Amino acid sequence: MSRPTERKKSWFERLCSCCASSRRDDPAEDYAPGGDRRVDRPGDRPGDRPSDRPGDKPEDRPGDRPGDRPVDGAGDKPISGGGSNLENLPSGGSRDGALQVQSVDLLKQRTGETRKAHHTDEFEYEDLIVRRGQPFQICVTFQRAVTKSDQICVLLQIGNSQPVTLPMVREFDQGNWGCQIAEASGQKATLWLNTSAQAPVGKYQLYVKTQSPGGSYTQPADPKLKLYVLFNAWCRMDPVFMDNESWRQEYVLNEIGRIYYGTEHQIGERSWSYGQFDRGILDAVLFLLDRAGLSPSARGDPISVTRAISAMVNSMDDNGVVAGSWAGEYADGVNPVAWVGSVDILLRYHQTGVPVKYGQCWVFAGVTTTVLRCLGIPGRTITNFASAHDTDGNLTFDVYFDENMKPIEEKNSDSVWNYHVWNDCWMTRPDLPAGYSGWQAIDATPQETSNGIYCCGPSPVLAIKNGLVNIKYDTPFIVAEVNSDKVFYQRMPNGQFKKVHVEERAVGHHISTKAVGSNAREDITYLYKHPEGSAEERNAVRTASQYSGKPLAVVDVEETSDVTLSIETQDGVIMGNDVNVRVTLKNGSSSRRSVSLSMSVAVMYYNGVCKDSFKQEACEVSFHPGEAKSVGMQITYNEYRTQLVDQGAMMLTVSGSVKESGQKLAKQHTFRTRTPDLIIKVHGDPIFGQQIKAEIIFQNPLQTTLHNAAFHVEGPGLQRPKIVPVGDIGPLKTVSITENFTPRRPGPGQLLASLESNELNQVHGTTEFIVRAS
Repeated sequence: MSRPTERKKSWFERLCSCCASSRRDDPAEDYAPGGDRRVDRPGDRPGDRPSDRPGDKPEDRPGDRPGDRPVDGAGDKPISGGGSNLENLPSGGSRDGALQVQSVDLLKQRTGETRKAHHTDEFEYEDLIVRRGQPFQICVTFQRAVTKSDQICVLLQIGNSQPVTLPMVREFDQGNWGCQIAEASGQKATLWLNTSAQAPVGKYQLYVKTQSPGGSYTQPADPKLKLYVLFNAWCRMDPVFMDNESWRQEYVLNEIGRIYYGTEHQIGERSWSYGQFDRGILDAVLFLLDRAGLSPSARGDPISVTRAISAMVNSMDDNGVVAGSWAGEYADGVNPVAWVGSVDILLRYHQTGVPVKYGQCWVFAGVTTTVLRCLGIPGRTITNFASAHDTDGNLTFDVYFDENMKPIEEKNSDSVWNYHVWNDCWMTRPDLPAGYSGWQAIDATPQETSNGIYCCGPSPVLAIKNGLVNIKYDTPFIVAEVNSDKVFYQRMPNGQFKKVHVEERAVGHHISTKAVGSNAREDITYLYKHPEGSAEERNAVRTASQYSGKPLAVVDVEETSDVTLSIETQDGVIMGNDVNVRVTLKNGSSSRRSVSLSMSVAVMYYNGVCKDSFKQEACEVSFHPGEAKSVGMQITYNEYRTQLVDQGAMMLTVSGSVKESGQKLAKQHTFRTRTPDLIIKVHGDPIFGQQIKAEIIFQNPLQTTLHNAAFHVEGPGLQRPKIVPVGDIGPLKTVSITENFTPRRPGPGQLLASLESNELNQVHGTTEFIVRAS
């Protein structure tokens, strides 16, 4: 059977819908009937698309919704009639001399066609910013008229590397360097340029060269002829291509996100200003890549770039962006909970070259999202609740008790963080077997080294889900974070330890990210692990154990386990109030049971490190067959207020034994008190370029004075990062400040603020509004 004649799309037909409308006045080319050409791209080959959640509807997957499949810039044919378009020009000869450049217009205006077509018009830069693999125009004016005998060539050079010559072509080859003359008349020539879809990202110098019968000419370096080249999620030939426009709008272009914190039972959220388009951020991000020592060739590979980002966002090893601290003392820097965005952090780092103090996991992750999106790599911020930190690499979280089932603090080096925040980034993985493209986990929080450096990832989320710890990079560590078993050991009289309980559902809950197109929390646990307790989930744990050479944890001796234990705490208790805890025991046997119970409470840092317990209680509980009994504990504010650390989390450890059967009981439960929110009110109608006022209001919930209080205020396109000191705030007192700001861009806007003080932190607020163009 003969193959139908293929129909090639014109350039404006291949642009995404938001750009195509501006090109409808271009003459369309005539085509023979037949189907459109289909580009074989990463993700189209069998096994390259990551597995979807069982039961997902097709419309819930990227690229499968009607209208979501984009068309890409790579391979576009912007003109017809070949690559020179010089046929109608006058003849020239050597008497005309060399064709010298008078000026070059990069057509770089933020409101111009190039910046809009390349989705870079939001950058607060007056420079040309393009995405690789997608054509763009420049206009060259020469000192004499252009003739048929003249040859024009464009070179691009990044740093001190060898310049790349853009060859003159009759039709752009998809994803490759190329140049075409769109139009030449008199002394002016309009050129189409195309960068490779694998081009190094960064800042380039542009040169124009000519060759004529009268001689050759090379344009001197002109600092005005600089352009930035970024990754391109709209280009099918780019490894970061994402086949879903709503996802691209969220994961590349959205400047505001939500970061989730707290505990699995009490999830809190805060807004974060990524600010990837703010003035100075792109240069700060490229400075980070310079400090990483990435070669130009490595800067074209998203695997190498994201691995470098995960290393450089923290200050370990390389004096990277943010210095981490979990000590609770931040006098020589900023308390990590006070940051409201990445802009202030990245600008400080670029200006000083010194790590910014201080950060914790959500700060590292927020800055990482900014860097990813600024460079054009789709990225998002991920929170994992009850996140294990496996310090010894055995893929289990181990808790040790003495003979009386009381915790042995000095042996408990593994920890379960209340929550941990890292990042997903989107790319193909040609370095791995088919099937591992898509979302990759990277983690910039310095916890454990990878090949001797504090970095983590990129690790395919699908490999994490299936326990394939042999798949690079750093998959074992992330598997342990989301799906390790919690193993309880008791010390025997001979000093040896025996496994007395294995909790299979202790870690990896409510893995969360901001939903696409809304501020809702999206639970993506299903991407990282199979349903808890399912055969697939247990098989993933077993697979991880087999690959790592570590045996699967099982209880050494089978024993009667007919008494169950559960813990409940009040939700939404505002700091300053008492907290009530309830421990419930249920007798599932046909006989009477007696339980000796021990309860202790300790304040803990969010990373799972506990202080010494500040309250202990013990009791005896007896109950009939099938009966359930509850034991209450009240923790007063006076008991915990002097113990609190940042974010006010506490851990209740309950342990005991059943007299009749010898069954051991052990469970740990984390809970927190809430802090109040800031109230932000915008007065008046926000209009682009016109000053407006915002009022920020806070009421102290405590019966104590807050010392050295200050507000941190920020908003992408609205307010540059600012700190406003307010001094001391008395007990139960209300304070308000008024800030003036001038919106720098029309469209949706958010203003964010936080409160920092010696006694109270983790206080945030945000307000959303629309900035009118006029």
